Amino acid sequence: MSGAGELWLRRYHPAPEARVRLACLPHAGGSASGYHALSAWLAPEVEVLAVQYPGRQDRRREPPVTDIAALAGHVAEALGGEPADRPLALFGHSMGATVAYEVARLLEHRSGTRPHTLFVSGRRAPSRVRPENVHAGDDERVLAELERLSGTDSRLLRDPELRELILPVVRADYTAIERYRRPPGPEPGCPIVVLVGDADPLTTIEEARAWAAHSAIPVDVRVFPGGHFYLEDHLDAVAEVLTGYLTAPAGPPRPRAGPTSRP
Repeated sequence: MSGAGELWLRRYHPAPEARVRLACLPHAGGSASGYHALSAWLAPEVEVLAVQYPGRQDRRREPPVTDIAALAGHVAEALGGEPADRPLALFGHSMGATVAYEVARLLEHRSGTRPHTLFVSGRRAPSRVRPENVHAGDDERVLAELERLSGTDSRLLRDPELRELILPVVRADYTAIERYRRPPGPEPGCPIVVLVGDADPLTTIEEARAWAAHSAIPVDVRVFPGGHFYLEDHLDAVAEVLTGYLTAPAGPPRPRAGPTSRP
């Protein structure tokens, strides 16, 4: 692994015989370890590369990145150092979905490497912009948003020392995602699979379907019960969707009709 890869990528369950690699990008305030369970579920058929952003866990002494394009550039560089012996797919949740989208564009149109599949979870399409300004609020405003989304244990938020560690990273991530506007350039040519909770306050099903505007081929939209962090309760179902796309011998499966598939 390259120096950039060692800094940015974590292999919790190495799978040298896997037919595909899946780079997983965390949500705002999230870290690579959030994908440990998914990595275990997918191994050994799929090798997960969990992305570690600066400012958290073993990179806590590094300043967080406050720009999506810059973050995507670092991730693309790290992934570019991986051997080209098997396909690479991308999965991102919330902010991570937007970063994954920009990484896919960089890999394909700057490096000539088209990802196998782009999985975007819990995030509206880049063309759908909402006025948001959480990052500019005081600490209580940021904490209230975290509690509203149920993405952070409220007990952690009440601990002053942990709050001091968490808040700068969360604020930096919110700065990056709330200021993001899609830069000019071509769309990724790989299949896009959209996953969303039916009660997500940050992404409606309509906003999720709008990812179709960013693909020349039909997108597959999978709807799960739950809110913004629906995948915590449906990890097995999410993993089955990923496995279906990443290990199908005859190529990605066609979208299924039914309550969890909405083209």
